[in-house]
Amino acid sequence: MKRREFIVGFGALVVVSARLASAQQSDRPLIGILSLGTSTYDLEHYREGLKEAGYVEGQNLAIEYRFANDDPSRLSELASDLVRSRVRVIVAGGTNSVLAAKAATMTIPIVFLTGGDPVNLGLVSSLNRPEANVTGISFMVEDLGGKDLGLLHELIPDAKSIGFLINPDNPNALRQIRDLQDAARKLGLELEPLRTTNERQLQEAFGAKAGHLNDAVLVGADPYFGSQVDQIVRLAAQNRVPTVYYRRQFTDAGGLMSYGTSDSDAWRQVAIYTARILRGAKPGDLPVIQSTKFELVINLKTAKTLGLTIPPSVLARADEVIE
Repeated sequence: MKRREFIVGFGALVVVSARLASAQQSDRPLIGILSLGTSTYDLEHYREGLKEAGYVEGQNLAIEYRFANDDPSRLSELASDLVRSRVRVIVAGGTNSVLAAKAATMTIPIVFLTGGDPVNLGLVSSLNRPEANVTGISFMVEDLGGKDLGLLHELIPDAKSIGFLINPDNPNALRQIRDLQDAARKLGLELEPLRTTNERQLQEAFGAKAGHLNDAVLVGADPYFGSQVDQIVRLAAQNRVPTVYYRRQFTDAGGLMSYGTSDSDAWRQVAIYTARILRGAKPGDLPVIQSTKFELVINLKTAKTLGLTIPPSVLARADEVIE
């Protein structure tokens, strides 16, 4: 074979191979992940859920990730970028993320995971019949604040002043503050909202302000706090402030106690809905699921460091105790 013929033939083979590879790639449905934070902590649970439903990233599924790095102003452009990428489904973690996704598209299916009330937030018309292109999982964390406060009161019955770490940029912030203040009054406690949106304010919340004015701190549910787990746990430990959190990621990192929705269960539910939509289900026909699996996790090592004895009544209700 002449050299010229070989080069032409080889070039044609490369073109055909590239086209086949492109065709195989295009056969994979593309999912977009939109998140306010920077952490991929939860996404492993999501990928496990997808695998159980028959979808494996890199094999028969592709995923585009968009993280706003704790800057809510970036979410709108990131959501629009996913729309331009022609993803089949947008998975939005957190209230701000799903609001941005909903504003960016009325046609691409959106599956959310939010701690707010989806109806009050205007995400869906009803829980049973979401309609339009949005559905998902709600773990209603704003309704758990009273439970967290009650646990904190049982843990430290002498505590009278409780700091409540809250992100004022969260659409659920005002309702969380209002509901917790009502719960605090019933328990004879004083609740002080610690409005926090950046690292400096975090240090102030757990520093002199919390140490001198508050006997303990309750961390409200928010994606920003979820991206600052190590920092928050470290500040609580440095200032010896007993702190109760809304998810077990904090207690795994050394926090004192957490009560909230099971992260792994909630993200697996998101994965199941994603798979159903990829197989043809319409999001408007999939009712919003209200997560009912909650877990109480206690870190005994941290309690000992703080000089606290966990009451037997609290220990008996724990789903897991870290020693």
